[in-house]
Amino acid sequence: MIAPEQVSRILLPRPNRQEILQHCERKLAGNYLPGEARDRRACGLVAGVQMEHTLDVKRIMELKRNVRDQEPYKTYMDRIMNQYAVPSKTPLSQRGWITDPVELKECCDRCDKDNLIILGTYHTHIVPWEHDPARDTPTRLDTVLARSSNLFSFIVSMVDQTRPIIRAFYEGSTEKETLIVIRDNHRLGTN
Repeated sequence: MIAPEQVSRILLPRPNRQEILQHCERKLAGNYLPGEARDRRACGLVAGVQMEHTLDVKRIMELKRNVRDQEPYKTYMDRIMNQYAVPSKTPLSQRGWITDPVELKECCDRCDKDNLIILGTYHTHIVPWEHDPARDTPTRLDTVLARSSNLFSFIVSMVDQTRPIIRAFYEGSTEKETLIVIRDNHRLGTN
């Protein structure tokens, strides 16, 4: 279990950063893998280890299956969207990602096998808002969805694809941002 009050930084190896960005770029370009949700927004898991005051990212796991339109998830997400989401160009019915429980279990099993913990989730913001043109922070909805998760929300702003931004916030709270340090060294593996 992550002790967020003790975490002062997140080490993100450059190759893992590239994996996240390539996933986002691929989804934005409409290049979908077989069985993958046809959604321009990328979502995934970030796994690694905690060493004292540092989280060390070891693995990025792209999420492919979104059960947002399946019951009982649809009713739940529709209610949350209507209550907390800010209107945007994208209709509320097309917003919100709920990971397939089977896919999530598969990811957890891989982490258990390799003695990793899930540090957080990542997802893209792609539409600029008048009051938030960079979209590099969690929305109110992001915070509600991450509440009590004990995970970091990695927000990947792809509003300007030539200058992507990745920031990390504990449980999606803008008051609990943690520094991401990009490093050049080997990582455990991917997917």
